[in-house]
Amino acid sequence: PPCAVPFVHHKQEPRFSGSNQASRVKKPFLSCAALHRPGRFLCSPRKMGKDGGGDGLEVPLLKRTYYHGNCPGCRLEKRNETRRGVPYTEFACMWLVTVCSTLPIQSLFPFLYFMIRDLHIAKQVEDIGFYAGFVGASYMLGRALTSTIWGIVADKHGRKPVLVITLIAVITLNTLFGLSSSYWMALTTRGLLGLLSGMLGPIKAYATEVCRKEHSHLALSLISSSRAIGLIVGPAIGGYLAQPADKYPGMFSQESIFGRFPYFLPCLCISILAVAALISCIWLPETLHKHNEATDSNNSIEAMEESLSDSNAEESSGGYWSLFTNWPLMSAITVYCLFSLQDVAYAEVFSLWAVSDRKYGGLSFTSTDVGSVLALSGLFLLIYQILIYPSVAKAIEPITLVRATAILTLPLLASYPFMTTLSGFNLQLVVNCASSLKNSFQVTTITVCNILMNDAVSQDLRASANGLSVTLMSIFKAVAPAVAGVIFSWAQRRQTASFLPG
Repeated sequence: PPCAVPFVHHKQEPRFSGSNQASRVKKPFLSCAALHRPGRFLCSPRKMGKDGGGDGLEVPLLKRTYYHGNCPGCRLEKRNETRRGVPYTEFACMWLVTVCSTLPIQSLFPFLYFMIRDLHIAKQVEDIGFYAGFVGASYMLGRALTSTIWGIVADKHGRKPVLVITLIAVITLNTLFGLSSSYWMALTTRGLLGLLSGMLGPIKAYATEVCRKEHSHLALSLISSSRAIGLIVGPAIGGYLAQPADKYPGMFSQESIFGRFPYFLPCLCISILAVAALISCIWLPETLHKHNEATDSNNSIEAMEESLSDSNAEESSGGYWSLFTNWPLMSAITVYCLFSLQDVAYAEVFSLWAVSDRKYGGLSFTSTDVGSVLALSGLFLLIYQILIYPSVAKAIEPITLVRATAILTLPLLASYPFMTTLSGFNLQLVVNCASSLKNSFQVTTITVCNILMNDAVSQDLRASANGLSVTLMSIFKAVAPAVAGVIFSWAQRRQTASFLPG
């Protein structure tokens, strides 16, 4: 029957993407016949403007009514059509997988200073930070080499296999790192762990696909908060459980495996948690569509539906290389990389600085003290993410929020050198408050960047886009520990210098 929906004579003006006039690409329009094709789409009335014209019309509601029975992505979409609520089971499993894959990244920082000392690679105490920087950088360097490849694999073969491979790598290689008997073994196992840790990009794409679109921002916020918690709780585990024979002699003897390998216990505990996360993957459905669109007679209509379903997504016809000309995506990635660089540099230098002797400008903390600070920061971060961040995100525009956190971070970091003049309860209070604020600013920025990146691309390139962001971010994070370790070691040698004293 004739369509009663005002559709600007059943055509839409061509829409453009991108800011460069020369690179603008026309988006397809839907005809009335396409909208009413049997068994495919439904259209809903569009609101007319006050003048009765086409201005102010809403985008037509397009609804998929045909699904491939053997496609896991179609099955999930069909289920999401009828399930309106939040998918708590998938979100809980996704949270556990993300936390467990993130725990090893920075869990070594509280005990890395002592580990390098015990491996007898540094000839002087001042050189420990130099060698520690390369161990911290090896993971990020390995991840930088393979993150894009893992993103492409996830777009072709599915998100879930990449998650499983990452968890298996955590279980095996993180355990071997705790058993390192030489500096080169520690360096190698960390590098291999980074090579096989490819889930960060795919899990962001997965988060937006496993639920209905209205819950996608909640899912991405969950990923950011779980990663932030993992980056905080990981070092806390390392600080509390490293050197157990010295800290808890009543439970662990010097002759036991935990006495002979004093940094094995925290690594083993993280690996056991990763086993639980691997089991939870049973309840995670695959979200990638696995059917040949070329055999679908209405394949062009589905492509147009995907194009129109997300007005913020860029055209994907150019494939992977089109991501480099997607300026909203590249802008978000740039901010993401810069904040990631300073965050990792801060994480390593904070632990090294805190456990250093006061004569070198440190706080003379033990690894347990560092673990306590990080554990309290993680608890505050969890409260912030659940109770405070949602209200802040609704009240402030994303770009304004990023600018505000960047400005507030500068004086906060500049205040750390003055903490060495404090002691006792005052020192603990100030350090805990500063650490909590720093991590809250960081998770806010990362969450906003993840939302902007996912909104900038369509589904078929989402894992690749996140893989690209992880690759570039990992390069920055690989540089950060090495450079931060060298600068920290150099600063400790210049405590009494007249120019730029440590």
